[in-house]
Amino acid sequence: MSTEDKAQRKPSKEELEAEVLRTRAELAATIDELTLRVNPAHQAQRLARSAKQAAAGAGSRAADAFHREKKSPVPEGHRARNTKLLVGTALGLTALGALTIAVVVLRRARG
Repeated sequence: MSTEDKAQRKPSKEELEAEVLRTRAELAATIDELTLRVNPAHQAQRLARSAKQAAAGAGSRAADAFHREKKSPVPEGHRARNTKLLVGTALGLTALGALTIAVVVLRRARG
């Protein structure tokens, strides 16, 4: 059967049912993946895992400053990114704490 014959031939009932089942399975998998991506608990786990990796990378980088002969299992590019992420998070939390203190002081000053 040539390509033209296949293009002109109508699919059988079984072929259509198989296509519907494949499409349903693909749609279900896509919905499951999207549900997982927007799940707050999953997002919190990803953030916690990222923070742990950043802390481990920064700790490894600090340890390397004292022990140059030891090779770190974390790639250099990731270690630099992790250090920046950890420092940025620390600065952000410090700024948030300062802002919270300023708001409390201003509220008490107003009476």
